Amino acid sequence: MSDDPYLWLEEVEGERALDWVRERNAETAAELAGGDGFAGLVAELREVLDAPDRIPYTRRRGPYLYNFWQSAEHTKGVWRRTTLDEYRTDAPAWDVLLDLDALAAEEGEDWTWAGAQVLRPAYRRALVSLARGGGDAVVVREYDLAERAFVADGFTLPEAKTDIGWIDEDHVFVGTDEGPGSLTASGYPRTVRRWRRGTPLDAAELVHEGQESDLVVSAWHDPTEGFERDFVVRYRDFWHHETHLIDDEGELRRLDLPEDADSSVHREWLLVTPKAPWLGQPAGALLAFRFDAFLAGRREPEVLFTPDDRTALAGHSWTRNHLIVETLQDVASRLHVLTPPADPATAGTGTGAGWKRQELADIPPLSSAALTDTDPDTGDEYFLSVTGHLVPPTLHRGEIGGPGETIKQAPERFDADGLEARQYFAVSADGTRVPYTVVGPGDRQGPRPTLLNGYGGFEVSLTPSYDTVRGRAWLARGGTFVVAGIRGGGEYGPRWHRSALKADRPRAYEDFEAVARDLVARGITTPEQLGITGGSNGGLLMGAMLVRSPEMFGAIVAHVPLLDMLRFHRLLAGASWIAEYGDPDDPADRPHLAALSPYHRLAAGRPYPPVLLTTSTRDDRVHPGHARKAAARLRELGHRVLLHETLAGGHAGATDHEQTAYNSALEHTFLWRTLGGRDS
Repeated sequence: MSDDPYLWLEEVEGERALDWVRERNAETAAELAGGDGFAGLVAELREVLDAPDRIPYTRRRGPYLYNFWQSAEHTKGVWRRTTLDEYRTDAPAWDVLLDLDALAAEEGEDWTWAGAQVLRPAYRRALVSLARGGGDAVVVREYDLAERAFVADGFTLPEAKTDIGWIDEDHVFVGTDEGPGSLTASGYPRTVRRWRRGTPLDAAELVHEGQESDLVVSAWHDPTEGFERDFVVRYRDFWHHETHLIDDEGELRRLDLPEDADSSVHREWLLVTPKAPWLGQPAGALLAFRFDAFLAGRREPEVLFTPDDRTALAGHSWTRNHLIVETLQDVASRLHVLTPPADPATAGTGTGAGWKRQELADIPPLSSAALTDTDPDTGDEYFLSVTGHLVPPTLHRGEIGGPGETIKQAPERFDADGLEARQYFAVSADGTRVPYTVVGPGDRQGPRPTLLNGYGGFEVSLTPSYDTVRGRAWLARGGTFVVAGIRGGGEYGPRWHRSALKADRPRAYEDFEAVARDLVARGITTPEQLGITGGSNGGLLMGAMLVRSPEMFGAIVAHVPLLDMLRFHRLLAGASWIAEYGDPDDPADRPHLAALSPYHRLAAGRPYPPVLLTTSTRDDRVHPGHARKAAARLRELGHRVLLHETLAGGHAGATDHEQTAYNSALEHTFLWRTLGGRDS
């Protein structure tokens, strides 16, 4: 497609484009939302989303546990806190700090919560981020937790993709939109400044300035008593960065780390996860160094974790005295506690033998365990959530070395009687074994409507989770749900991700097709009954399936998708993903991007299944033009396509439970009518 006839649909708030969107929304509502069961499904999904006995996950800040909560009474939500003793009760007494519904009504703004940074160690002041309509760009305001009010002359910034963090009560590190030249091509800050209270931002001290071609420049302060440090990171792209320590003279001292390695510092320890072999250790290992020894040139790591063909590092979190390591073994969670040696003389053996290790918890098969909070400053407290596809989450609390307790248990939200979760492996085109999990009836009485989900990018792992909306709208109605752990993700660490980077992206698509074929071969479903769904990069996966193998699927749902892979780098934050996909302006990359770009490969005479595309006008990450233009092209070619675009919602597609319930009801009504031959 040398000339794009639908460029006008990239005008996000252009009147012609919005009129066209309103027409598409009306068509979609008329087709999907008019049935007798639709309103009932929305109400049913809203019920589970608003359920008052959901687990209120918290973050500890000093003596209080903080939580953000949306409900039927507070659709935009409240920021609140309570004590541990109260939290242990069935109905904790919450101290509401900020009511977003009241604030939005007072100011006439569609505010959504984008988080708060509370200043350690006093925990009296916070930097609150608010987004209009759920976008990534935020307004920042300083908030006084004791006075329950925004600070009139405090740190305040207008709407931008701002990066800000406390140094002390009177200083912050900040990167934001300061006008021409202050942002990277990806739309993120390319400068970071040290800003002093009561002074204008344009007078703030410049700490570091990156290049326009960089992704972002960021800085942060570590206030740990006795280990106070300042760091600056220049992200050249999504996968390569330089980390600098700001020394006592204010000079930047670059840490001698691979640019593609992940690293973190806690007290005296530097942890590094290389994404390629380094110091004789494989990609995906977890290595520990004494920080001061590393600065002095020592390069003898303590090897805390080594991956294998089935096991990958999933994450790690510090308490005050211990390190909790999360791993995935065939996409199921394992957790271990590692205790570092107190004697520096035991470091540098290279074996990690000086570290004591023990299993933190016995995690059931095909389950996911996630640390929701730890206390890295003063104690060894942790909060651990354990869940599965058919197992509601349980929240445990404990202190390393002491007894644990079950502190919250979510009830069942859908009828799982007769359902089971089973893991299988499909064989991809090059012989790679690809894990996938089937959740559905255990009796296996013939093929049935099946929904297959995948992502396959940015080293993101799809792990077991209890999806109450999918459970009500799909599983409880007789559908089968499948999650595929295809390459491009992080299910097996860096090697799994890198094997589908850039020109190798088709491997992810081959994996997904292999899973689809295996589902049919096992008699779980048929091509006519097999629907697929994915969002963002997963939406690109859906587009790839549409143009590569349309005969394999009965319906396709793509949420906030990337679909124009020859212009993605020119739309909103798209330039930040060049390291993942390639550069359309680079002659070496353009051929493979043209070959995989779904928008450009749509053609007449192909057997495309029905398609539902969803996006948001306020998505300032993945441009709504991707979905709009693909819908227009499919309509031009005479294919069945529906588009639903929310005016608010950001990249999540929704800002409140009502919108989430409506969007989900549209999706599942579309799927049941297309795959199951009935209404919702």
